Amino acid sequence: MEVIHPRCGGLDVHKETVVACVRLASGDKVTREVRTFETTTSGLRLLLAWLTELGCTHVAMEATGVYWKPVWNILSDGDFELVLANAAHIKNVPGRKTDVSDAVWIADLLAHGLIRSSFVPEQEIQELRELLRTRKQLGRQQSSHIKRLQKTLESANVKLDSVITDIVGKSGRAMIQALIAGETDPVKLAALADRRIRASAQELREALRGRVTDHHRFLLHLHLQHIEFADAAIQDIDRNVTALITRMDQEVEAGQASFQSLISLLITIPGIDVLAAWIVLSEIGRDMSRFPTAGHLLSWAGLCPRNDESAGKRRSTRLRKGDRWLKTLLVQCAWAARRKKGSYFNAQFYRLTSRRGPKKAACAVAASLLTTIYHMLKDGTQFADLGADHFDRRSKEVRAKRLVVQLAKLGFDARLTPLAQAA
Repeated sequence: MEVIHPRCGGLDVHKETVVACVRLASGDKVTREVRTFETTTSGLRLLLAWLTELGCTHVAMEATGVYWKPVWNILSDGDFELVLANAAHIKNVPGRKTDVSDAVWIADLLAHGLIRSSFVPEQEIQELRELLRTRKQLGRQQSSHIKRLQKTLESANVKLDSVITDIVGKSGRAMIQALIAGETDPVKLAALADRRIRASAQELREALRGRVTDHHRFLLHLHLQHIEFADAAIQDIDRNVTALITRMDQEVEAGQASFQSLISLLITIPGIDVLAAWIVLSEIGRDMSRFPTAGHLLSWAGLCPRNDESAGKRRSTRLRKGDRWLKTLLVQCAWAARRKKGSYFNAQFYRLTSRRGPKKAACAVAASLLTTIYHMLKDGTQFADLGADHFDRRSKEVRAKRLVVQLAKLGFDARLTPLAQAA
């Protein structure tokens, strides 16, 4: 097999140690040198000096949890090209597995050009990504505490969620705080509700007539405290994200679009708001040249069917594994985009729902959203909706064939005869 990189290295990264193998090829002769380094900053600097001394041009490592990140950050100061590999793509033959053999295996794969590099964005995008992923995790924790808060109210026979939509909104929070303070009179509690609430005063009073004990008050205080902490943390993250975007725009290179202009561009797409635009750009960056086509981006995000075929039979068409942060966001945006009447995404969703069901239709709309985002970021074009009649405007032959197939499924043998053109 042809050697692509004669002087390269493979790293088997762990929490406390890094096993490094340097592979040097000269003609038909191959020599390997293996050393183990600590993952402390001084140990990684020694690794950097050793790789530089041996003249490595390429160094590969597995993406193992978060342990690869400090190794990558320090080795990125070197004069060689770093390659981050998906661990599932370079799995070794089972049996006789050691740290040394793993490092040697990675070096051999890299030497023959058999490792496909994973996408590692620049440092500012990584920071933005970590902030927004933390924000999403805080939102999930907040949702969990809201459910526990609701469960505690049900335990006290307070049916607050039956009469108001958001129990931690302005009105709901005021009533819960009054319950925690010891107020039990339903009339006084109902008077704390905003006048715009649809429920009548009588319905509020009946819903708030419960049996709240000191135990319930303690749990309500505990969960409400966690919810308020998450609120404050999310607001802090939003301020940090805004400041980071401002700093990135100040350092933008000539000819490169600013981050804020890209956000303004993306929010013109149905279903995409400012927060969604933040997350999309933090996950895929703003440079689309790393993805040759929109299909490559869809594959990386996991929004295309997997290839699972054997003996001429397709065994599975489930979505591929990909960036779960981006995939889940785009599916949420797809559910929002399908509400815009008269749009292409609305027509696509309901056209596919009748045949494949709403969940698969939402995934298809999510893939269309990401395709749209790819071309807008790559070409700098404005969003132009294809319209709800896009599928009706396609070629007549395609539509005719589809209708014939549908009739055949219903048990009819349809033969099409073109009408004579008027003279």
